[in-house]
Order: sequence, then structure tokens, then C-alpha cells
Amino acid sequence: MTPIPLSQTTLFGLSLFPYVGFLWFLTRSQQMPRLALIGFYTTLVFVAVTIPAGIYAQVHYGESLANVDWLHGSAESFLTLANILVVLGFRQAIGRSQQSCLQSDEKNKVMKT
Repeated sequence: MTPIPLSQTTLFGLSLFPYVGFLWFLTRSQQMPRLALIGFYTTLVFVAVTIPAGIYAQVHYGESLANVDWLHGSAESFLTLANILVVLGFRQAIGRSQQSCLQSDEKNKVMKT
């Protein structure tokens, strides 16, 4: 049996299904820090912006998106924003967890004395 060659576009489209499933499970679990979850969803905004930007680069400049700096940088800014939101969300969750542990330790010390 001969393997079926898949284009980059096809693979890109197919890769969205597992990511959407990932988002669905994260949302459903209700254990993900809200800001981090928003960051993961913002990655879809990056994808939604990148596709038309790539088409525009190809049609108007005859180049791939990676070769049109101003357009590529603009699209990548959405990925940067998504990453920042994910990091801030986890940072916030870690801070809350540490604060909760400190309060719990203080409460235990008071009860022992």
C-alpha cells in the first residue's frame, strides 16, 4: 500500500481537531486557571489570523507569510499574546496556591498553641 502524501495545508487543518479536543477537555475539567484557558483559546485567534495573512502574502507579494516581515510579525503577535496569557494564568494560580498553603500553615500553628 502506497502512503498518501499530505500537504502542509491538510496537516495543518487536521491538527486543529486534537487542539479543539484539548480545549474542550480543559474547559470541561474546570481545573485550568481561567486566564491560562483564555490564553489557550487565544491560540485559535492566532490561527484564524495567520491563515488569511498567509493568503494575503501569497496573493499580493507572491511570497510565503514567513517572508513578509510586517505581516508575519503582526500575525505572530497574537501567538505572543496567547503565550503571555497562559504564563500569567499559571503564575496567578501558583501564587494563589502558595497563599492558601501559607494561610493553612498559619491556621495550624494557631490551633496547636
